[in-house]
Amino acid sequence: MESITVIGGGLAGCEATWQIARRGGRVCLYEMKPLAYSPAHTSPGLAEIVCSNSFKSESLENGHGILKAEMALLDSLILRVAQETRVPAGGSLAVDREAFSGGITAFLEKLEHVEVVREEVTAVPQEGIIIVATGPLTSEALSLEIQKITGVPLFFYDAISPIVTAESIDDEKTFRASRYGKGGDDYINCPLEKEAYYRFVDALVQAEKVPLRDFEKRYLFEGCLPVEELASRGKDTLAFGPLKPVGLIDPRTGRQPFAVIQLRHENRYGTLHNLVGFQTRLRLEEQRRVFRMIPGLEQAEFVRYGSIHRNTFIDSPGLLDESLHLRKDPRLFFAGQITGVEGYMESTAIGLLAGINAWQVIEGKGPAIPPITTAIGALIHYITHSSTLPFQPMNVNFGLFPPPPGKVKGRRKKQLLAQRALADLKEWKETNKV
Repeated sequence: MESITVIGGGLAGCEATWQIARRGGRVCLYEMKPLAYSPAHTSPGLAEIVCSNSFKSESLENGHGILKAEMALLDSLILRVAQETRVPAGGSLAVDREAFSGGITAFLEKLEHVEVVREEVTAVPQEGIIIVATGPLTSEALSLEIQKITGVPLFFYDAISPIVTAESIDDEKTFRASRYGKGGDDYINCPLEKEAYYRFVDALVQAEKVPLRDFEKRYLFEGCLPVEELASRGKDTLAFGPLKPVGLIDPRTGRQPFAVIQLRHENRYGTLHNLVGFQTRLRLEEQRRVFRMIPGLEQAEFVRYGSIHRNTFIDSPGLLDESLHLRKDPRLFFAGQITGVEGYMESTAIGLLAGINAWQVIEGKGPAIPPITTAIGALIHYITHSSTLPFQPMNVNFGLFPPPPGKVKGRRKKQLLAQRALADLKEWKETNKV
């Protein structure tokens, strides 16, 4: 039987390995530790988590919980071991890091048809089915190899603005318009008068920030600075930069505001909007506090927070199809955070589907692609169809799902989305026999 090669022993690589092995496939899993370490890793174990030990909420009233429920239906190894090694964390799933990594490592190393090779891969094999799951800190040598294969530069840097749900924006305090009336009412505009603007700038400058790690500092560049960095250069810098009001008239006052924060559509459903030019290093709780000072965002629901950090990922919309293989080379799959998803479980879910579809190729079957109404399907659709330029990573959230029929909001809307997602995933699983 042909062996499938998985490069990278993180969450996505380990999940892909299990999904292939549980179907009777053979896997050669390459992990460079302990021979070589990325700047963030310290343990030789597989599936090492280096940031938070939380896998987020298990509630079906958010996208994270629905994703976990779907992964449980598909027998996710990562989810199972996380539940076995959990520590108290309220409504969230958090793990004992060492026990979690140790459990994954011991399980995979004992599987009969899995060979774990401790060796750094610097060139993608020329033959066979390959899954690249090397994560956000992919080595420079392999990054160059991937660029050569795809013919497209990789992104080595995240500069992400926060995203809020459309229904949480107060329409009474905002207005829709494009500068000089060009393009229709494409933007939601949050006007700031002089005193409110200066209070906002003071809060930005004084807010607590996430420190950059040494290996990330060289990835900052002048063209995409954090909004708080711009604010610190002078109180009027933002008013003449990303918050400039030129070409915008507030219809309620008939005049141009002192400053304007614009929100732009993030998806085709109009359920999500991003804060234009608001890439940031503020801590999450500080983002909630400071950005809710913006008129119209006092009750904003954040589905993605802003960030700036090192993150190697490919231009998935231009390179991958929905089965996660490279369009120009169907034997080569990508999985995990390198595809442009954010979060532990999101990365795992992409690894899960890459493993299933790599096995489908071995079996001579067509691709298995979950419907867009499911959490996994919505994530896949985002990374392969996003029209945001440049492409930016995303975590699972309700804004990625097609809205349910009718004009439902709030808790009822979330319940309907959850019910539909799980029903559709069960039907997909049975129909495709995955």
